[in-house]
Amino acid sequence: MITESYNEERESLFSPGAFFGERKHLCDTAIITFSGEIFQAVIDRYPHRKVAHIGSANGHKAIYAVDINGMEIVFYLSSIGACLAGTEIIEMEWQTGVKSLIIFGSCGALDSEATNGKYIIPTQAYRDEGMSYHYAPPSDYMDIENADRLARIFEQLRLPFVKGRVWTTDAPYRETETAVEKRKSDGCIAVEMELAGVQAVCDFHEIELYSFLMTGDVLDGEEYESEGLSEANHCLDNFRIAVKIAEMIGNGESK
Repeated sequence: MITESYNEERESLFSPGAFFGERKHLCDTAIITFSGEIFQAVIDRYPHRKVAHIGSANGHKAIYAVDINGMEIVFYLSSIGACLAGTEIIEMEWQTGVKSLIIFGSCGALDSEATNGKYIIPTQAYRDEGMSYHYAPPSDYMDIENADRLARIFEQLRLPFVKGRVWTTDAPYRETETAVEKRKSDGCIAVEMELAGVQAVCDFHEIELYSFLMTGDVLDGEEYESEGLSEANHCLDNFRIAVKIAEMIGNGESK
């Protein structure tokens, strides 16, 4: 069973070194986006250099070091879904040595009354995906370790937010009424596709993860609503917030 996939062995039969050579340290912090529009806007706006790549049979994806007001961060366009996003983080970390990762994106509202007009800072992620079970012992939820610190940063930035559980799923077209009600009854306020797997990978590889979400579609109304997805996916202000987070954790603020 998938819940029996985890074991205590730290070493796999092969590592990213088989594909990317020796480990490197280029930068301490990475910001990743799932939005092609945000990715292109950042690359067009800021000085950058290619420092690494993620490769597969689909082709190569560039990883950049971007200079933002004298602060250099690692930046790339992530694939969607826990398995791909998590694997790319492993390969990125091997080639850049980052210790902190800021990730943001859209999610579906399961409690629109609580989330409307607010960012979501996840505290736990329900493990309805496969990746996390290879990187952490079985449990229903992954704890999101830096939720409290990120909440303090949002307070300092005077950004509206709500903390709560989210549901990570590999199967967006199986978000049935029964499944939604079950997760809502368990306290989940949103649904997304990466966080449980990404947090497990980051814990395993000792990367500090900071994650925030913006609701786009709504699943708790009388009818499904998707009008807000474009704004939630492609809002450039979210990247600017991520940059502020990077500055503040780099300065040791809100520990």
